[in-house]
Amino acid sequence: LPTKQWYQRRVRATAGLCVASALFGAALGYFYSIKFSAAKSASSCCNTTIKKDCSKVVDCADMEDLAKGKTVYCRCWQSKKFPYCDGSHNAYNLKTGDNLGPLVITNNKE
Repeated sequence: LPTKQWYQRRVRATAGLCVASALFGAALGYFYSIKFSAAKSASSCCNTTIKKDCSKVVDCADMEDLAKGKTVYCRCWQSKKFPYCDGSHNAYNLKTGDNLGPLVITNNKE
Protein backbone atom coordinates (compact mmCIF):
# COMPACT_ATOMS: atom_id res chain seq x y z
CA LEU A 1 0.00 0.00 0.00
CA PRO A 2 1.19 3.54 -0.73
CA THR A 3 2.37 5.51 2.25
CA LYS A 4 1.28 8.92 3.43
CA GLN A 5 4.53 10.42 2.07
CA TRP A 6 3.85 8.91 -1.33
CA TYR A 7 0.42 10.57 -1.42
CA GLN A 8 1.91 13.91 -0.36
CA ARG A 9 4.56 13.74 -3.10
CA ARG A 10 1.88 12.77 -5.60
CA VAL A 11 -0.30 15.76 -4.62
CA ARG A 12 2.67 18.16 -4.87
CA ALA A 13 3.65 16.77 -8.26
CA THR A 14 0.08 17.05 -9.51
CA ALA A 15 -0.24 20.61 -8.18
CA GLY A 16 3.07 21.55 -9.82
CA LEU A 17 1.91 20.08 -13.11
CA CYS A 18 -1.35 22.04 -12.89
CA VAL A 19 0.50 25.29 -12.20
CA ALA A 20 2.95 24.65 -15.03
CA SER A 21 0.09 23.85 -17.42
CA ALA A 22 -1.79 27.00 -16.41
CA LEU A 23 1.31 29.17 -16.92
CA PHE A 24 2.00 27.60 -20.29
CA GLY A 25 -1.63 28.11 -21.36
CA ALA A 26 -1.58 31.74 -20.21
CA ALA A 27 1.66 32.44 -22.08
CA LEU A 28 0.39 30.73 -25.20
CA GLY A 29 -2.89 32.67 -25.04
CA TYR A 30 -1.05 35.94 -24.51
CA PHE A 31 1.24 35.49 -27.51
CA TYR A 32 -1.65 34.26 -29.66
CA SER A 33 -3.74 37.32 -28.77
CA ILE A 34 -0.82 39.70 -29.43
CA LYS A 35 -0.19 38.20 -32.85
CA PHE A 36 -3.80 38.25 -34.00
CA SER A 37 -4.90 41.52 -32.37
CA ALA A 38 -1.98 43.38 -34.01
CA ALA A 39 -2.89 41.95 -37.41
CA LYS A 40 -6.55 42.82 -36.91
CA SER A 41 -5.96 46.39 -35.73
CA ALA A 42 -3.70 47.17 -38.69
CA SER A 43 -6.27 45.90 -41.17
CA SER A 44 -9.32 47.42 -39.48
CA CYS A 45 -8.32 51.08 -39.60
CA CYS A 46 -11.29 53.24 -40.48
CA ASN A 47 -9.06 55.94 -42.02
CA THR A 48 -7.54 54.37 -45.11
CA THR A 49 -6.76 57.43 -47.25
CA ILE A 50 -6.98 60.80 -45.47
CA LYS A 51 -3.75 62.54 -44.33
CA LYS A 52 -1.92 59.26 -43.75
CA ASP A 53 1.38 61.17 -43.47
CA CYS A 54 0.16 62.77 -40.20
CA SER A 55 0.32 61.01 -36.85
CA LYS A 56 -3.13 62.40 -35.97
CA VAL A 57 -5.73 64.01 -38.22
CA VAL A 58 -7.09 67.25 -36.76
CA ASP A 59 -9.37 69.70 -38.59
CA CYS A 60 -10.54 72.95 -36.98
CA ALA A 61 -13.42 75.26 -37.80
CA ASP A 62 -14.32 78.61 -36.27
CA MET A 63 -17.95 79.06 -35.33
CA GLU A 64 -17.96 82.39 -37.17
CA ASP A 65 -16.88 80.66 -40.40
CA LEU A 66 -19.72 78.15 -40.40
CA ALA A 67 -22.32 78.77 -43.05
CA LYS A 68 -25.75 79.93 -41.95
CA GLY A 69 -27.90 76.85 -41.63
CA LYS A 70 -25.98 73.63 -41.11
CA THR A 71 -22.52 72.23 -41.73
CA VAL A 72 -22.17 68.45 -42.00
CA TYR A 73 -18.87 66.79 -41.01
CA CYS A 74 -17.75 63.27 -41.92
CA ARG A 75 -17.19 60.72 -39.15
CA CYS A 76 -16.67 57.59 -41.27
CA TRP A 77 -13.42 58.69 -42.97
CA GLN A 78 -14.78 57.66 -46.37
CA SER A 79 -15.82 61.10 -47.70
CA LYS A 80 -14.12 62.42 -50.82
CA LYS A 81 -14.76 65.93 -49.47
CA PHE A 82 -13.27 65.26 -46.00
CA PRO A 83 -13.72 66.80 -43.42
CA TYR A 84 -17.17 67.47 -44.89
CA CYS A 85 -19.67 64.66 -45.38
CA ASP A 86 -20.61 63.58 -48.90
CA GLY A 87 -22.89 60.68 -47.85
CA SER A 88 -20.22 57.99 -48.26
CA HIS A 89 -21.19 56.58 -44.86
CA ASN A 90 -24.28 55.00 -46.43
CA ALA A 91 -22.23 52.63 -48.61
CA TYR A 92 -19.70 52.13 -45.79
CA ASN A 93 -22.48 51.14 -43.38
CA LEU A 94 -23.92 48.63 -45.86
CA LYS A 95 -20.48 47.11 -46.44
CA THR A 96 -19.40 46.90 -42.78
CA GLY A 97 -22.68 46.61 -40.90
CA ASP A 98 -21.79 49.76 -38.97
CA ASN A 99 -24.18 52.61 -38.20
CA LEU A 100 -22.00 55.70 -38.63
CA GLY A 101 -23.51 59.02 -39.53
CA PRO A 102 -22.23 62.58 -39.89
CA LEU A 103 -21.75 65.27 -37.28
CA VAL A 104 -24.26 68.03 -38.07
CA ILE A 105 -23.64 71.52 -36.65
CA THR A 106 -26.45 74.02 -37.00
CA ASN A 107 -25.73 77.77 -37.02
CA ASN A 108 -28.88 79.76 -36.45
CA LYS A 109 -27.05 82.94 -35.47
CA GLU A 110 -27.56 85.94 -37.75
